[in-house]
Amino acid sequence: MYGLQAEAHFDGAHFLTDYYGKCENLHGHRWRVVATIEVDDLQQDDAPMPVGPDASPYAHLGRDGAPTAGETDLHAAGQLREDGTRTATGTMRGMVLDFGVFKRAVKEVADELDHTFLVEEGSLRPATVTALREEGFTLSVLPFRTTAENLARWFFDRLAERGLPVSQVEVDETPNNRAFYAPDGHVGR
Repeated sequence: MYGLQAEAHFDGAHFLTDYYGKCENLHGHRWRVVATIEVDDLQQDDAPMPVGPDASPYAHLGRDGAPTAGETDLHAAGQLREDGTRTATGTMRGMVLDFGVFKRAVKEVADELDHTFLVEEGSLRPATVTALREEGFTLSVLPFRTTAENLARWFFDRLAERGLPVSQVEVDETPNNRAFYAPDGHVGR
């Protein structure tokens, strides 16, 4: 098994609905996110490194790292793609994935929540949400209680949607408190 980890941070405020303690009040964190991707084998072919904002680095690979049948969406290195972007001139031979591609994906997902107020859907009155938005606050309304555990699952799902072979995501809300989500129970540390 081969794997990579990438880390990103975001600042966000939240509160815990129906919690009886300090965290029921609005407070903020410098959240740390560590994502892990794993494959059984390193890439063997001269697979081009995908570039561009919507490039799925694993669109042409299965979970085991082998090319999937019928997938031809990545062209030879340095060639023009249908969407107007070009593939990188290097390859991912001998890699799980280019670190830059992976780090960028984790950062882009973290940036969706950066400097926002994380709100559990339905936890505030509609008039309160409206008033906050009218005052210029940016809210990230999420369909779950905004715990570190649920955020780990949210990050996992968002990265998996991008085609990454994600195996685990850890979310720290403080340097001493970490939650993780790993669907198979595997903890990589």
